[in-house]
Parts: sequence; C-alpha cells; structure tokens
Amino acid sequence: MIVIAGAILGAIIGGMTAARRKGNKADIAQFVAVYAIAFSLVGLILTIFVEKLAF
Repeated sequence: MIVIAGAILGAIIGGMTAARRKGNKADIAQFVAVYAIAFSLVGLILTIFVEKLAF
C-alpha cells in the first residue's frame, strides 16, 4: 500500500515539477516515470522496515 501511494505521489510531484520547468510532453512523461519509480523504491524500503518492526 505504501508503494502504490509513493508511486502516485511521485508521479504527481514529477509532473508538476516538469510542468513548472516548462517541459514538453516527453519531458513531463520522463519526470513522471522517474519520480514514480524513485518514490516507489522509497515506499518499498519503508514497507520492509515497517514489516521488520512488526513481530
């Protein structure tokens, strides 16, 4: 669940960042993909950490 939320949040932030920098559609798509992957990875690590803490 944290991974999916991270991917969605990353995609939104990436799209907003690229649009703010006046990027074309390819730039926006690339930012969305990269930010979604990065935030998903952070969410995955956070999920593993939370699972290890739960007995």
